Amino acid sequence: MWHMTAADFRKLALSFPDTVEASHMGHPDFRAHGKIFATFPKPDEKVGMIKLTPEQQAMFVKDEPDMFEPVPGGWGRGGATLVKLKAAKITIVRRAMQQAVANVTAKKK
Repeated sequence: MWHMTAADFRKLALSFPDTVEASHMGHPDFRAHGKIFATFPKPDEKVGMIKLTPEQQAMFVKDEPDMFEPVPGGWGRGGATLVKLKAAKITIVRRAMQQAVANVTAKKK
C-alpha cells in the first residue's frame, strides 16, 4: 500500500484493547478507557492526529518528517501530532498510536 487511508487509521485506532470511536466537537475521535488518544481533526479525514508527549513527538517528527508534524500552536507544543495519511506507513503509525494509547491509559486522574 502506498499510503494510509482514513479507513486504515480508524481500523488501526480501534484495534487496541478497550478502544471506541466517539465524537468531540463534531470530529471523530478514538478513546482508550474514555481518554482521547487520536482524532480526525478535519472533516475531510485526510489527516489524523495522535496525542504524544512532546519528547515522543520530537522523535517521530525527526525520524519521519514526511509523515508527522506538530499541530500548530499550543496543542502541538503539548505533543498533539498530525499524521499525514498520504505519506503514512501503517507500521510506523501503529508504533505512534501504541505510545499514545499507553500515554492516556497510564494517567490516573
